Amino acid sequence: MSVVRPSQQMRDLGVIQLGAGILTEPARPFDLPAEREEAERISDELFAAMERIAQVHPFAKGMGIAAPQIGISRAVAVVQPPDDAPAIVLLNPRITDHSDETDEQFEGCLSFFDVRGRVPRPLKISVETMSLTGESATTAYDRALARLVHHEIDHLDGLLYLTRMRESVGPIPVEEYRQTGRAWTY
Repeated sequence: MSVVRPSQQMRDLGVIQLGAGILTEPARPFDLPAEREEAERISDELFAAMERIAQVHPFAKGMGIAAPQIGISRAVAVVQPPDDAPAIVLLNPRITDHSDETDEQFEGCLSFFDVRGRVPRPLKISVETMSLTGESATTAYDRALARLVHHEIDHLDGLLYLTRMRESVGPIPVEEYRQTGRAWTY
């Protein structure tokens, strides 16, 4: 019996995998409210993908998915916080501020789910997003939620967490990762 690799499982669930150009290109922002219906449709597709993925893999640390990961180069991502709080929709997000204080934790990515990597990130970020009606709002996130949101905004900017890792540290195979099913610690 052959074992299905995590990356193959994600590919089978419709997640674009490492090597696809769309993952390293900046996503196109929405013109809101003119493109409201398009933004809603893509957001719904992201929620559907997240639901499919959550059926086969538990996410104790929360999870997120960005439109480029389902083959759509538009600036929207969805984040499910680790504590069953309502999901966060990030439309045209932009980090406007971040703390100087950082920490380094393991992250995974649905687009190369066979490995985990230690990624330094700010402990706090402020993010400006748009509403479907075109208003902008700024929200502050810290610790685990800042990490999740930052990871997804990176996807929309065409960046993968591999580019944020220290040069001397590479990702490890998921089989060696020992923190699956546990929240990040701060």
